[in-house]
Amino acid sequence: MKNYILEGKTPKEVDMMEWAKWFETAERHVAKTEISKEVNVSTVFLGLDHNYGGGTPILFETMILGGEHDEYQERYATYEEAEAGHIVAVEMCGGKK
Repeated sequence: MKNYILEGKTPKEVDMMEWAKWFETAERHVAKTEISKEVNVSTVFLGLDHNYGGGTPILFETMILGGEHDEYQERYATYEEAEAGHIVAVEMCGGKK
């Protein structure tokens, strides 16, 4: 499994030791939105490639926690896709951009 850190908004493949050190203190949230006390949307940098079949690394994930769309999940290859996906999830929950 390949390990990645973020340099700004750009993922960089690194060895496990560099990844572990970075992961201890990194702010991995791309965005967090509280829709209500019961519903939250969270988009994070995963740090590990979740494209197990090979190809473009999948490194970001959006999840909806609570409400009608509880446990909704989408994954993305780039920071920009993750930002756009976060907005889609917020809108699904009736939140504002």
